[in-house]
Amino acid sequence: MQKITFTLLLILLFLVSPVRAQVATDLWLVDISGKGGQLKLFPNTAKPLTNRPEYDNQPSFINDSELVFSAADEKGNHDIILYSFRTSRFTNLTQTPDRSEYSPSLTECGSYFSAIVVEPDGAQRLWLYPITGDSPELLYEDILPVGYYDWFEGKAAFFLLGDPNSLIFVRGKGKVDTLATDIGRTVRRRPSTAEISYLDRKISLESKEGKAFEIASVDLKSGEKKSYGMALPGSQDFIWIDKNHLLMAKGNEVFLKHIRASDWQSLGKIESSSHQGISRMAYSPELDKLVLVMNRK
Repeated sequence: MQKITFTLLLILLFLVSPVRAQVATDLWLVDISGKGGQLKLFPNTAKPLTNRPEYDNQPSFINDSELVFSAADEKGNHDIILYSFRTSRFTNLTQTPDRSEYSPSLTECGSYFSAIVVEPDGAQRLWLYPITGDSPELLYEDILPVGYYDWFEGKAAFFLLGDPNSLIFVRGKGKVDTLATDIGRTVRRRPSTAEISYLDRKISLESKEGKAFEIASVDLKSGEKKSYGMALPGSQDFIWIDKNHLLMAKGNEVFLKHIRASDWQSLGKIESSSHQGISRMAYSPELDKLVLVMNRK
């Protein structure tokens, strides 16, 4: 693996990793109905799930009633928090004063939740936390620094910090494929496929609204690459709500797009006097909820 100088590593961590300087963010809930291209958003139902001056971000549903996310305490340390929609309670899944955890997700086997961990010496790697509460396990000791990831057949595809940043897939011990370079921070598996999708920063369009990058994917079995059109200008976070539909946000507005469509369809705008700028999102068709990350004004 290519070595990165210490100075360059610090610059890259500041620019694109979870440990860069962070704005205060909260999680918001908004009701939805319908599926796929019939999805409807009800902006008047939007309300904060968290409301703190610290960082609450990177939400992910792990089942039909529970959400996990990364939350900072008053000292700037980040732990993984679980929120139950059944009980309306928050529970710490980690309390680690010597390290910070980001980007939580449930593994495909369901036996672990995973997280990017900034370790005491600054190393940034992927760890697994048994849902039984046993001691966590380091995965892929030699792959660092990593920022974001997703799973396919028990193996991880990573946003790897470098010059440029790259998308890699770990096929086995000593078998690491570089799938793309100069990518955005979103790494998402396309549902019901072997594809990992990302923003290709090498392909862009300039407009008065900002720069838009191509939404691309690579099939982890065949190697085939596909394009799913351009992202929203100035935005870098997207999610899949099913195999054929994508969600993004720009400002306080949420948009939907079919993979074969060129234009994004507005689903509505969240009005708030205290928050602005939606970034990450998490979708639960079982709860008919969309979780939004919004910046505090």
